[in-house]
Amino acid sequence: MDDGVFRFEKLDVWRKAMAWLRQVYAVTSSFPDSERYGLSAQLRRCSVSVASNIAEGAGRNTDGDFVRFLEMAYGSLMEAVCQCQIAADLGYIDRVSLDGLRSEAAEIARMLTGLRRHRMPERTSR
Repeated sequence: MDDGVFRFEKLDVWRKAMAWLRQVYAVTSSFPDSERYGLSAQLRRCSVSVASNIAEGAGRNTDGDFVRFLEMAYGSLMEAVCQCQIAADLGYIDRVSLDGLRSEAAEIARMLTGLRRHRMPERTSR
């Protein structure tokens, strides 16, 4: 930790993921009560998992470990995007909100992919 800031807090992708999960929480707050322990909770867990995996990976000692956690963050992001579409299909999310969530998720996905490529351990050729 430098100057009271953890390594992951310096990552633009982590900050973007945090902003996105706040959007998810705002959108899911209007879901029906019947979804409190269903789709709403699952979507929230996935969005939290994206930011959490980025943070956990940044705390690892090797680039290989970091990349593995970035891949888990990417998977959680894709799961959340799917759940957003399900929520829209069920009428819980309007088109404007869905488009906004998908657009932000696409940007996070690009950032995760770029960071993953940057941190990918060198492959030795045989």
